[in-house]
Amino acid sequence: MMSKTLELTDTNFSDEVETSSDPVLVDFWAEWCGPCRMVGPIVEELAGEYEGKAKIGKVNVDTNPQVSVKYGIRSIPALLIFKNGQVVDQIIGAVPKSQIKKQLDAQIA
Repeated sequence: MMSKTLELTDTNFSDEVETSSDPVLVDFWAEWCGPCRMVGPIVEELAGEYEGKAKIGKVNVDTNPQVSVKYGIRSIPALLIFKNGQVVDQIIGAVPKSQIKKQLDAQIA
């Protein structure tokens, strides 16, 4: 199955997230992070469910240090919700899908 999540990098982050007119949920993660592996499939599901309403992307913190530093990511998984290029909400750690949906829904007009 094709992933619906955007692969976000130091290179494309500004174009995909900071200039997006849609809300964007960004999952900061790494291969070695156990809780990230629990959140990953949830983020994939949300990408399908929110198609056309919000962008959903993932940043591998090991390969994209600039974005991670810019947004002060110190512990992962970290989910940041952007609106009009600004961080409007964040979720740190593995949380239930319902909580992520609730916080994302709050940003969708």
